[in-house]
Amino acid sequence: MALDQSFAGRSYPPTEPYEVGREKIREFAEAVGDANPAYTDAEAAKALGHPDVIAPPTFVFAITFKAAGEVVADPQLGLDYSRVVHGDQKFAYNRPVRAGDRLTVTSTIETIRSMAGNDILDIRGEVHDQDGEHVVTAWTKLVARAAEEA
Repeated sequence: MALDQSFAGRSYPPTEPYEVGREKIREFAEAVGDANPAYTDAEAAKALGHPDVIAPPTFVFAITFKAAGEVVADPQLGLDYSRVVHGDQKFAYNRPVRAGDRLTVTSTIETIRSMAGNDILDIRGEVHDQDGEHVVTAWTKLVARAAEEA
Protein backbone atom coordinates (compact mmCIF):
# COMPACT_ATOMS: atom_id res chain seq x y z
CA MET A 1 0.00 0.00 0.00
CA ALA A 2 1.39 3.41 -0.99
CA LEU A 3 2.31 5.86 1.73
CA ASP A 4 0.05 8.83 2.32
CA GLN A 5 1.65 11.69 0.37
CA SER A 6 -0.15 14.23 2.56
CA PHE A 7 2.58 13.54 5.17
CA ALA A 8 5.02 15.56 3.06
CA GLY A 9 5.90 18.67 5.03
CA ARG A 10 5.14 17.08 8.41
CA SER A 11 7.73 17.90 11.10
CA TYR A 12 8.41 15.99 14.29
CA PRO A 13 9.46 17.48 17.65
CA PRO A 14 13.19 17.98 18.30
CA THR A 15 15.04 15.06 19.84
CA GLU A 16 16.52 15.10 23.30
CA PRO A 17 20.05 16.57 23.21
CA TYR A 18 22.85 14.23 22.17
CA GLU A 19 26.14 15.15 23.82
CA VAL A 20 29.05 14.66 21.45
CA GLY A 21 32.02 13.16 23.26
CA ARG A 22 35.67 13.02 22.27
CA GLU A 23 35.72 9.25 22.68
CA LYS A 24 32.69 8.76 20.39
CA ILE A 25 34.40 10.91 17.75
CA ARG A 26 37.64 8.92 18.07
CA GLU A 27 35.78 5.61 17.86
CA PHE A 28 33.88 6.75 14.78
CA ALA A 29 37.02 8.04 13.05
CA GLU A 30 38.73 4.71 13.72
CA ALA A 31 35.70 2.76 12.48
CA VAL A 32 35.68 4.63 9.16
CA GLY A 33 39.47 4.50 8.86
CA ASP A 34 40.02 8.27 8.90
CA ALA A 35 43.30 9.19 10.61
CA ASN A 36 42.82 12.98 10.42
CA PRO A 37 44.40 14.23 13.67
CA ALA A 38 41.67 16.88 14.08
CA TYR A 39 39.37 13.98 15.02
CA THR A 40 41.55 12.68 17.86
CA ASP A 41 43.97 15.39 18.96
CA ALA A 42 42.60 18.58 20.54
CA GLU A 43 45.82 20.47 19.80
CA ALA A 44 45.69 19.52 16.12
CA ALA A 45 42.06 20.67 15.98
CA LYS A 46 42.94 23.95 17.74
CA ALA A 47 45.74 24.55 15.22
CA LEU A 48 43.01 24.45 12.56
CA GLY A 49 40.90 26.99 14.46
CA HIS A 50 38.52 24.65 16.25
CA PRO A 51 37.91 24.83 20.03
CA ASP A 52 38.18 21.03 20.42
CA VAL A 53 38.30 17.88 18.30
CA ILE A 54 35.83 17.79 15.44
CA ALA A 55 33.86 14.87 14.05
CA PRO A 56 34.23 13.34 10.59
CA PRO A 57 31.52 14.61 8.23
CA THR A 58 29.42 11.45 8.33
CA PHE A 59 29.45 11.22 12.16
CA VAL A 60 26.15 13.10 12.34
CA PHE A 61 24.41 10.30 10.39
CA ALA A 62 24.04 8.24 13.56
CA ILE A 63 22.24 11.10 15.27
CA THR A 64 20.01 12.10 12.35
CA PHE A 65 19.13 8.51 11.42
CA LYS A 66 18.05 7.84 14.99
CA ALA A 67 15.90 10.98 14.84
CA ALA A 68 14.40 9.82 11.54
CA GLY A 69 13.34 6.72 13.45
CA GLU A 70 10.49 8.77 14.89
CA VAL A 71 9.21 9.31 11.36
CA VAL A 72 9.65 5.63 10.51
CA ALA A 73 7.81 4.56 13.66
CA ASP A 74 4.85 6.90 13.13
CA PRO A 75 1.94 4.45 12.95
CA GLN A 76 -0.16 6.92 10.94
CA LEU A 77 2.47 6.98 8.18
CA GLY A 78 2.20 3.20 7.82
CA LEU A 79 5.75 2.51 6.67
CA ASP A 80 6.72 -1.18 6.73
CA TYR A 81 10.32 -0.90 7.90
CA SER A 82 11.03 -4.54 7.07
CA ARG A 83 10.86 -3.50 3.40
CA VAL A 84 13.05 -0.37 3.75
CA VAL A 85 16.50 0.10 2.28
CA HIS A 86 18.67 3.18 2.71
CA GLY A 87 18.71 5.00 -0.61
CA ASP A 88 20.94 8.04 -0.14
CA GLN A 89 22.44 10.44 2.37
CA LYS A 90 23.79 13.98 2.05
CA PHE A 91 24.87 16.75 4.39
CA ALA A 92 25.15 20.55 4.24
CA TYR A 93 27.33 21.92 7.05
CA ASN A 94 27.44 25.39 8.59
CA ARG A 95 30.29 24.24 10.82
CA PRO A 96 31.82 20.94 11.95
CA VAL A 97 30.35 18.94 14.81
CA ARG A 98 32.62 19.45 17.83
CA ALA A 99 33.26 17.55 21.04
CA GLY A 100 31.06 19.08 23.72
CA ASP A 101 28.21 19.95 21.36
CA ARG A 102 24.75 19.07 22.63
CA LEU A 103 22.82 18.46 19.43
CA THR A 104 19.11 18.21 18.76
CA VAL A 105 17.52 17.10 15.51
CA THR A 106 14.19 18.17 14.07
CA SER A 107 13.03 15.78 11.34
CA THR A 108 10.73 16.79 8.51
CA ILE A 109 9.32 14.64 5.73
CA GLU A 110 10.26 16.57 2.60
CA THR A 111 8.72 14.32 -0.03
CA ILE A 112 6.92 11.04 -0.46
CA ARG A 113 6.57 9.59 -3.91
CA SER A 114 5.91 6.24 -5.53
CA MET A 115 7.99 4.81 -8.33
CA ALA A 116 7.60 1.34 -9.84
CA GLY A 117 5.52 0.31 -6.83
CA ASN A 118 8.19 1.46 -4.35
CA ASP A 119 7.65 4.31 -1.89
CA ILE A 120 10.48 6.83 -1.66
CA LEU A 121 10.63 8.96 1.46
CA ASP A 122 12.97 11.96 1.82
CA ILE A 123 13.58 13.08 5.40
CA ARG A 124 15.43 16.29 6.30
CA GLY A 125 17.09 16.53 9.70
CA GLU A 126 17.94 20.02 10.97
CA VAL A 127 20.69 19.77 13.59
CA HIS A 128 21.16 22.57 16.14
CA ASP A 129 23.55 22.95 19.05
CA GLN A 130 22.83 23.92 22.66
CA ASP A 131 22.83 27.63 21.71
CA GLY A 132 20.28 27.11 18.94
CA GLU A 133 22.96 27.53 16.24
CA HIS A 134 22.29 25.57 13.07
CA VAL A 135 25.16 23.10 12.61
CA VAL A 136 24.16 20.87 9.72
CA THR A 137 21.25 19.70 7.62
CA ALA A 138 21.14 16.02 6.74
CA TRP A 139 18.93 14.39 4.13
CA THR A 140 18.08 10.71 4.29
CA LYS A 141 16.34 8.88 1.46
CA LEU A 142 14.52 5.69 2.39
CA VAL A 143 13.05 3.31 -0.18
CA ALA A 144 10.24 1.00 0.89
CA ARG A 145 10.37 -1.82 -1.62
CA ALA A 146 7.09 -2.93 -3.14
CA ALA A 147 5.54 -6.07 -1.72
CA GLU A 148 6.21 -9.08 -3.90
CA GLU A 149 3.33 -10.37 -5.95
CA ALA A 150 1.85 -13.66 -4.73
